[in-house]
Amino acid sequence: MKKIAFYYFLIVLTFIFSLFVGLFSFAQKEQPSRKIVVFKGGFDEKVKEEVLSKVGGEKVKDLRLINGKVALLTPSAERLLKQSKEVLRIDEDVIVEALDKVEAIKVQGAKPQPPQTLPWGIDRVDAEQIWNLTTGDPIKVAIIDTGIDLKHPDMQANIKGGINTIYPWKSPNDDNGHGTHVAGIVAAINNSIGVVGVGPNIDLYAVKVLGANGSGYLSDVIEGLDWVVQQKQNQGEDWVINMSLGTSADIQSFHDAILRVYNAGITMVAAAGNTGGAVTYPAAYPEVIAVSATDQNNQLASWSSRGPEVDLAAPGVSIYSTYKGQTYATLSGTSMAAPHVTGVAALVLDRKTCDFNLDGVCTPSEVQQKLEGSAIDLGSPGKDNLYGSGLVNAVNALQP
Repeated sequence: MKKIAFYYFLIVLTFIFSLFVGLFSFAQKEQPSRKIVVFKGGFDEKVKEEVLSKVGGEKVKDLRLINGKVALLTPSAERLLKQSKEVLRIDEDVIVEALDKVEAIKVQGAKPQPPQTLPWGIDRVDAEQIWNLTTGDPIKVAIIDTGIDLKHPDMQANIKGGINTIYPWKSPNDDNGHGTHVAGIVAAINNSIGVVGVGPNIDLYAVKVLGANGSGYLSDVIEGLDWVVQQKQNQGEDWVINMSLGTSADIQSFHDAILRVYNAGITMVAAAGNTGGAVTYPAAYPEVIAVSATDQNNQLASWSSRGPEVDLAAPGVSIYSTYKGQTYATLSGTSMAAPHVTGVAALVLDRKTCDFNLDGVCTPSEVQQKLEGSAIDLGSPGKDNLYGSGLVNAVNALQP
């Protein structure tokens, strides 16, 4: 009798355990994750919201630039949504990361502010030789990154606005340091302290899309791109976007956003990547100027990504620039190379030496043509997979 009771107990216990494992497995499978839901044209916002709500999706934010929304979806909700006549596509909301070599950080204290030096990268692209012609004002550059130190004395006067797409109720102040470093390369002020950027009077806009850890969601990057497009429509003027960030994933929503920015007449520059392998996105997209990194000997950094997508090269090893907390730091990476090109692009836009068809407007294509056509050839003759068309040069680029 005792044996029967014991066996019965074991059967019940096994059943309960199996049920628990099954429920746990189901719960694990049904954990919601962030997705980018792109809708077909012709449906208003109310309909889109209802479509998400019907499957139990939780909206995170709107992505007007690509007619989409970010939502938390369970696998079953995603399957149902894909069958909806209103939905065009569902993409992964992948992680995008800042592209610097963090092991190179050397921070110099803020107080007192160090005397101004001319960083070797600014000197190498000959930026200081054309400041008698232009310092970049009133060209506007959006730094899509970790934010900018809004109180940094070597940039504060040039910072004209911004947005935090991660936490819209917060400021775009930099809690990582990467974005501040990038911004200083573009437009640190020509004064008596710290450093000086490629265009010391360029207007800077802090577009915070990456968190304190230097990474963030693709959807926050897309929202940042949308914000820049809206600012151009509202303010006018010529704009350049710097993206010293990347992902190995080719996501259609990302490319769609890039295409819309490009068609809005905004020049985009991005870091090629630091893997030593294939160029990352968005740099790999043809509408974006991809930049590899060189050292003080004009040699490609061993970790710089390479491939036919590389358009230009610029200094990216041991670059001294502004940093969070009103300090300065030395960093390496294609993240540091890209803003050298961004700065020169802004100077070119100001002088309109890129206006090949003489219509008073420089398109992104014309800006790229001017920068590549005036670059100093490095490596194999002509355009190659390591240096693209060569080292960007401000003096050459400002020639008519």
